[in-house]
Formats: sequence, structure tokens, C-alpha cells
Amino acid sequence: MEDIRHVIRSRSEERLRNLIEERLKPDSNKELIDKRIWSLFGEHWAIIFTDLSGFSRNTAKFGIIHFLQIIFESERILLPIIYEHNGLLIKAEGDSLMLIFRTVQDAVECSIKMQNTLKVYNASKPEHEKVLLCVGIGYGKILRIGDADIFGEEVNAASKLGEDTAKKEEILITKSAVAELGDKHSYKVNPLNIDGQWVEGFKLEY
Repeated sequence: MEDIRHVIRSRSEERLRNLIEERLKPDSNKELIDKRIWSLFGEHWAIIFTDLSGFSRNTAKFGIIHFLQIIFESERILLPIIYEHNGLLIKAEGDSLMLIFRTVQDAVECSIKMQNTLKVYNASKPEHEKVLLCVGIGYGKILRIGDADIFGEEVNAASKLGEDTAKKEEILITKSAVAELGDKHSYKVNPLNIDGQWVEGFKLEY
């Protein structure tokens, strides 16, 4: 199965690379090439970026084995929840996960389940062994290059919320993702206010 995925990923990347190289030519029709790229790779997805609060600080203090332990534990706990909610893992880099879901509903429910599960796990752990999750959710049309990578405005927005803005145990969500949820949910979302400043996005209460 891994060999098949590698072949699919390689072909997708090769196709994109050829189109980009064509786009770089001085006489290229960039508008037409862009349309072809979006036609080939453009898809609507909900995106989640996760990050672990205090991770770098604790790694510097307790060492690389502590780093590996927290990574192992976080993935052991979270990956089954992600798969249960129809999520796809695109990347795992350090203490961060990049995930996609077909619906914002699935992404939100997965985020809530991850946070609640970790709260139970952390209750019996000393402070430096707690897995403290930060979550950012976005939704929109993105470029999906097989299972290798994703690109787009909502990818960047979800990354900023999850990796830069969210605090431990928080779930932050973009305006686009809230709009996609519409009135089909009972979640409460509040505009983001960070240190007295209004920030693009919302905080989900769960």
C-alpha cells in the first residue's frame, strides 16, 4: 500500500512541477495554466492544524527523550480519534499535525473529542508530561497534491490559528469555517480577542 501511495504522490508532484515549469516560461499563458492547476488539484476541505503548548520549552528543559515521549503519546491518543472522524493525516512535523476533513462538522467534532480525551489523560499527569493541544480549523478550496501537501489561504489561516494563536486546550476557527457550519450546529463561537485586540477568527466553546 505504501508503494502505491508513493507512486500516486510522485505522479501528482511531477504533474504539478511540469505545470509550474511551463508557467515560468516568458511567453506562458499564466491564467490558463493556473486554471489547469486548480482544475487538477483544487478541492474543498476542512483543515486542522494542531500544535502542542509549551512543547519547545519542556524539550529544552527535559531533553530529546522527553520530546519523543510526548510526540509518541500525542499520536497514540490522537490518531485513532482522527481516523474515527474521517480525517486524513497529511503531515506530522515535530509537535504539529496537518489534517483534512471533508466537512467542517467532522473537523469540529474531532477537535472536541481530541481536547476532551486529552483533558482526561492529563488529569493524572505531572505538568511536564501533559499533552496540551492547540487547534486551528479552516475551510475552503485548496490545492491538494495527492497525500503529500496542501496549499491555500485557509491552510495558512488554520496554521496561524493552531500554531501561533491558540492557547492550550483552545479550538480556534476561521470565519470561512464558521460560515460553512451555518446554522446546522449548536456550538457557540465567540470573536477572537487577544490581549484587547480583535483578531480574525473565532474561539469555539465546547
